[in-house]
Amino acid sequence: MSKPRHLRKQRRRLLPLLLLAVFVFAAVYAGAHCLFRQPEQKLAPAPARETSAGAEAVSSEAQDQEVLRSHLERKADFYTILVSGVDDGNGGSDTNILLAVDAVNNYIYGVSIPRDTKAVWGGKSHKINAAYNTGGMEMLADVVSQQLGIPVDYTVLVDLRGFEALVNAIGGVDFTIPVDMDYDDPVQDLHIHFTKGYAHLNGADALKVVRFRHNNDGTGYGSEDIGRMQTQQNFLKAVAKQTLTVSNLTRVDSFVKIFQQYVETDLTLGNLAWLGREAISIGTENIDFSTLPGEWKSPYIHLDKDATLALVNQFLNPFVEDRTADDLFIPD
Repeated sequence: MSKPRHLRKQRRRLLPLLLLAVFVFAAVYAGAHCLFRQPEQKLAPAPARETSAGAEAVSSEAQDQEVLRSHLERKADFYTILVSGVDDGNGGSDTNILLAVDAVNNYIYGVSIPRDTKAVWGGKSHKINAAYNTGGMEMLADVVSQQLGIPVDYTVLVDLRGFEALVNAIGGVDFTIPVDMDYDDPVQDLHIHFTKGYAHLNGADALKVVRFRHNNDGTGYGSEDIGRMQTQQNFLKAVAKQTLTVSNLTRVDSFVKIFQQYVETDLTLGNLAWLGREAISIGTENIDFSTLPGEWKSPYIHLDKDATLALVNQFLNPFVEDRTADDLFIPD
């Protein structure tokens, strides 16, 4: 089955530009100019500690502040980066992935955040991607941070045209398409027809594959959004593996131009270069992805509080101490 509103959504669910590739190419570009600069972490301000002259004991309030200080101690060289993909001018943030980069333990972990995840702000319930339409990347990062109980250190916003341009710049991508795809939307002049199995995809075809949610007859993944996000994650790993090659280093000028044209971020070029050097050291075998665990209860995806907390502590937590249920704000 297909509905007009689903046809419209099909066009807007996109994979963001491959941030890891941007890291690497920035490293090559900036390295020759000695521009490597380690990013700063978002740190909670240290609580003020007040003691009276001659006091023999720290007050209860000061003890509480010390506990808070310990609870907010950051791990070294651990960064969280929210990567969001936008459509071609319609203003939606329809793909959001929170990356954790742990340069000490050498792993990069990305968690897809379903666009229909329930979130609350202003006393009202919303789908989480509406935060971008309301207040841009700053508000979206704040909402994600509040939900998961951890800071978002940096944000990266990518236009879908950059995705297509990057895939073309690396000469296309070898990818195993997970299901037969047969979808037509004459209104958009969008036609997705692929056979399950191995294919070499150019930018336009890759964009169709990561957009796909279901066939015109309703078949496909079975679970539209979860299946689509899994395909996006697998495609991201395939491109990261293909781009982290010596042969692509000669194309750095093209990648820098794509980055400048299609990416907005609060990371500096030096920051990207530093992260790129770390990404090369970490290697694609230590890059993995998952999706925030939740259950669809119309009209939202409700996150599983216990499973989300466990995932945060295992992969995303930038603090030395584990987060607790009280640190996260996941609405019922």
